[in-house]
Amino acid sequence: MNVLVFNCGSSSLKFQVIELNVRAGSGEGNRRLARGLIERIGGEASCAFTTMDGGPSRETIHLPSHEEAVRKALSWLASASIAGRGTPLLQSLDAVGHRVVHGGAHFRSSVLIDDAVIATLESLNELAPLHHPPAVKTIRACRAVLGSALPMVAAFDTAFHHTLPDYASSYALPYELSERHGIRRYGFHGLAHSYVTSRYAELTGTPRDRVTIITLHLGNGCSASAIQNGRSVDTSMGFTPLEGLVMGTRTGDLDPTILTYLAHQEGVPMDEVETWLNTRSGLLGVSGSSNDMRELLAQVDRNARARLAVELFCYRARKYIGAYLAVLGGASALVFSGGIGEHSPPVRAKICDGMRWCGLELDAERNAAIQGSEGQISPAGARIHVYVIPSDEEILIARDTGGLLQH
Repeated sequence: MNVLVFNCGSSSLKFQVIELNVRAGSGEGNRRLARGLIERIGGEASCAFTTMDGGPSRETIHLPSHEEAVRKALSWLASASIAGRGTPLLQSLDAVGHRVVHGGAHFRSSVLIDDAVIATLESLNELAPLHHPPAVKTIRACRAVLGSALPMVAAFDTAFHHTLPDYASSYALPYELSERHGIRRYGFHGLAHSYVTSRYAELTGTPRDRVTIITLHLGNGCSASAIQNGRSVDTSMGFTPLEGLVMGTRTGDLDPTILTYLAHQEGVPMDEVETWLNTRSGLLGVSGSSNDMRELLAQVDRNARARLAVELFCYRARKYIGAYLAVLGGASALVFSGGIGEHSPPVRAKICDGMRWCGLELDAERNAAIQGSEGQISPAGARIHVYVIPSDEEILIARDTGGLLQH
């Protein structure tokens, strides 16, 4: 079964065509036939496409919207094929899987997409304003080109966190208001947290239902999860992806009265302040220069605000590790994933600094050696092991898609 997987960001679009072995375990027997990445959608976008047996195709083209980006990706798939198979990749597709950030209270697992599902997804747009509207537009554009007869599946980042107990998922609001408006802590990055939990189980030979770890997904968006016996029991993001860790352009945790205070002091509506919290804050807001951790690390010795941004980012992550050790009563490992978590040894070292009291420490040589690959970065005898495991959301989406079509 060939599954096209779309993973939509606020200004990017990733895709893979995965030849899925529906009987296999996670990753085993599955092949990536093609992949692509379109960045900087909304202007002069960079496109990089490649097949498993061909070199990369790169170009810069004006793509004003995610709809146009989808059409560009599908056009390339119509012209690409695998050696020895004359059929264009687009014609070989059996299904399409879409990553969707927020399932709200409606979707607790992956679902087949129809008109009613799309309408419900559109009603959730304001809960994840950076990512949800582009994802819905991607689904609509894909159906417009490929037709509604080709099965499509939505896989939700919130689904993995529906196992949170009530005391971890509830806010201390008037209960009737929470019930009336569906206000609870949903959590996000669930596909990534679920994948690294399964992969950690494979790497260590531990049954998934006996895995108790802390996962840190660090990129432009960041979240932490407490995993007990393979299930999410707490996570840092909440009702929307704004809560929790410091992120590229998002504040993470803050006193909610800051919103009304800023709106009053600056003479702007609350909606505008909320936009600031999502798009002008985090690493970008504190540093005043960049939301790219690589650029900030290069400036820390000469730029006090860049240094503060990095320190605040790492402090907040370390604070959540301590909290989740308390929640879990200890853990066997800490696992880093995401663009920063996978590629930044200095950030990993700074987050783990001062954690020897609980048995968590890094091996400096191992940590420095792993960038973009998987492996253990703690000493062999450490009480809490530390791993880097690159997340693979696409394979989970493909497997969920295949699974739904098999039933």
